[in-house]
Amino acid sequence: MSPASLLFLTGLVLGLVLLAWGWRRLWQAAERANRTDWGSKWLNRIEGLFQILLVHYHRFEYQEIPLPESGPALVVANHVSGLDPLLLIVASPRPVRFIIAQEQYYRFGLHWLFKAGGCIPVDRKSRGDEAFRAALDALNRGEVVALFPQGGIRDPGTPPPRLRRGVARLARLSGAPVYPCYISGINPRVHGHVLRSVFLRSRVRLETAPPVDCAEHKELDCLKKLAEILNKSET
Repeated sequence: MSPASLLFLTGLVLGLVLLAWGWRRLWQAAERANRTDWGSKWLNRIEGLFQILLVHYHRFEYQEIPLPESGPALVVANHVSGLDPLLLIVASPRPVRFIIAQEQYYRFGLHWLFKAGGCIPVDRKSRGDEAFRAALDALNRGEVVALFPQGGIRDPGTPPPRLRRGVARLARLSGAPVYPCYISGINPRVHGHVLRSVFLRSRVRLETAPPVDCAEHKELDCLKKLAEILNKSET
């Protein structure tokens, strides 16, 4: 073997060793950062990676969502970027199942993760009855379901949208309390974007409000109460 070939082979082996070492260190860091048991070592590691990304890169400041230790709960938040679901995952002490748009659920390269995380796809072109039943079944099993009742990602410069009524119906039929969260501090350059919001740095914050018991309110009153929290000014 020539000296050049030997040098190349040595460099290649060394590079692979360093890559494996770095990969192992990353997973170890993710395991240390993990806070919520998702019932799977790999999902726990991914949640740990979200913790590292948001706290250390996006400078995430948050109030932990005050979920009960067990039983059904609905988590809702305003929707300004693709980073929002990760924020709710990190701020939640329990695993969260998201109702997400069908086109996002089947996004290339991410479908496996959404499926493993128990996300519920909804076809926004239809009434969404199948997704509603799946969410209601999850709540009846005592799980936590999260959704963005404003609909799609909202540009903060637009008028506040009317909240979707499904959240009030889910709360009433399941008896689950609703935990409202308000997201702010997203980099203005990523408002309305999904993947870009992950890579461009923000100084993001999440505030929580006391849970709303929709069983104690009429549907429209419940939506009005939630809208007061979710439709706050983005300034």
